Amino acid sequence: MNAADPSGLARLRFLGETVAAEAAHLATTDGRLFALPFTEERARSLAADADLSERVDAFVARFGRLQDTIGDKLLPALLAQLAEPVGSAIDNLERAERLGFVASADLWLQARRLRNRMVHEYVRDPAMLAAALQAGHAFVPLLQQTAATLGTELQRRFGEA
Repeated sequence: MNAADPSGLARLRFLGETVAAEAAHLATTDGRLFALPFTEERARSLAADADLSERVDAFVARFGRLQDTIGDKLLPALLAQLAEPVGSAIDNLERAERLGFVASADLWLQARRLRNRMVHEYVRDPAMLAAALQAGHAFVPLLQQTAATLGTELQRRFGEA
């Protein structure tokens, strides 16, 4: 057990709980949105299908929120608590990969760029949106695995996190 800063531990616990909840919400939305393949035809139907449109919005929002909470909040807080250097998002991801918290910093960065594409392609081209959403769906296991790994790591190092 690390003789860690109590306020830092409280923040880690909060962030760990938040990531677990966000990962569960993303899993639910992913399952609902991709019960059928997300095709160009489904993308074209968004204007007429409010339920599908809301599921797409929820998926993109939850995908991005989980990435942000892990990459911009939890990883830096965990690294700081472990007395590891905290730097740019890329540096933190590479350090997290070396520590075994993230399977691949490169894949994580690809997923981050994809999130930006999903948001911007949403209104434009149905074929590009369908491809971006399918790619996002393929990245969900990476996000889920990272969330689970970090939860286990917090529990192992600090208990109750």
